[in-house]
Amino acid sequence: MSEERRRLLFVCTGNLCRSPLAVGFMKELLKARGREEEYEVTSAGTWAVEDHLPAPLAVEVMAERGVDISSHRSHSLTLRDMEDAHLVVVMTQGHEEVLSLEFPQQGSKIHLLSELAGEKYDIEDPYGTESLELYQQCADQIEELLREGYPRLIELLERQEKG
Repeated sequence: MSEERRRLLFVCTGNLCRSPLAVGFMKELLKARGREEEYEVTSAGTWAVEDHLPAPLAVEVMAERGVDISSHRSHSLTLRDMEDAHLVVVMTQGHEEVLSLEFPQQGSKIHLLSELAGEKYDIEDPYGTESLELYQQCADQIEELLREGYPRLIELLERQEKG
């Protein structure tokens, strides 16, 4: 492998809940396996407003799990993000479709999170609710899918080229 770190980009809508949760969990998985220096893990949103704090309930749910995402700031997805990523993991089939249409040359690197674990379903967005339970369910789903899909995710990340 070259000295350049492989870039993994998680994408959701507002970049306030789901993709920051995924980044937090993925960094923990990589750290637990001693591979955190090999990968750059970032996130963006299809409809994000730049530099917003993550949803307070997302921060709370992750803190309960020992993961701090409070320093996250929202970022709106750009062509540069797509080009720089080796792998783009989305939360919904709608995200997958929109990104494939908007960035057709990047289509081979776009994957639905649930499909990495052999499933095919959307991760619903808890943003806008005041339900801690919905945030916990969302975090549980993302964590489980990343654990189950980790081997496939790493395989795709290693195989995929930028550009």
